[in-house]
Amino acid sequence: MKCLTCGKAMTTARENYNYSACGLPHVTLKGVEVRRCGICGEHEVVIPRIEDLHQVIAMAVVAKKSRLMPAEVKFLRKHLGWSGADFARHMGVAAETVSRWENGREPMGAVADRLLRLLIATKSPDRDYAIDTLAELADEAAPAHLRLAAGRKGWHSEPAAA
Repeated sequence: MKCLTCGKAMTTARENYNYSACGLPHVTLKGVEVRRCGICGEHEVVIPRIEDLHQVIAMAVVAKKSRLMPAEVKFLRKHLGWSGADFARHMGVAAETVSRWENGREPMGAVADRLLRLLIATKSPDRDYAIDTLAELADEAAPAHLRLAAGRKGWHSEPAAA
């Protein structure tokens, strides 16, 4: 393999690598392939199945017992594939609030922390529940009018009579 910077040959070795490019300061990849140029110092890291890696990182972050740190909030938001504005809409807060959470100017509240962890930990809480529904929740409270029926496959909801 040739160095993209100077064109000289690179050496390859398996190393532990600080994966700071993910946005989190304390992520170490054990035994990954790292290519280094002895001439200019350039290096490349081979990261197989990066989507799987990011899923494992996200699950490890949400499993920790302490509150989420600003960099972790940002990583999880990006892992969900949301812009700051999209994330704010889904969390029911202003975009400025998300910015303050991610920059460490305001801690994320306990309820928002738990909601974010739940969003990451569950692919979808119910197969019929679209995650975008969170962004459409009304500000005022109103009782749910439910109509439920037992069927062969268990209980299911039916549209409520108007």
